[in-house]
Amino acid sequence: MLNPFIDLIATLIQLYTYAVIAWIILSTLISFKIVNRQQIFVMRLMYSLNRMCSPALWRIRKLLPDLGSFDIAPVILIILLGFIRQCLYHYLYNL
Repeated sequence: MLNPFIDLIATLIQLYTYAVIAWIILSTLISFKIVNRQQIFVMRLMYSLNRMCSPALWRIRKLLPDLGSFDIAPVILIILLGFIRQCLYHYLYNL
């Protein structure tokens, strides 16, 4: 009876992972000036992705040492989300 709820939580984690990947791609395209930041669609998309991803990334960045211009917080967040999803399936499906 618990399996649909576990699937829902796992799907939400996967969607959040996709949002983090989209944030990585869009911020890279903006930083290399491939995408114009002044376009309304890009501004709205970047604003919404920042609002979704920044709280989790900020907490991870507080724990990491300063690596200069390299930001590995999104990679660590994706790894943590995958770990949480796998633990969710492994431990709660066996109940």
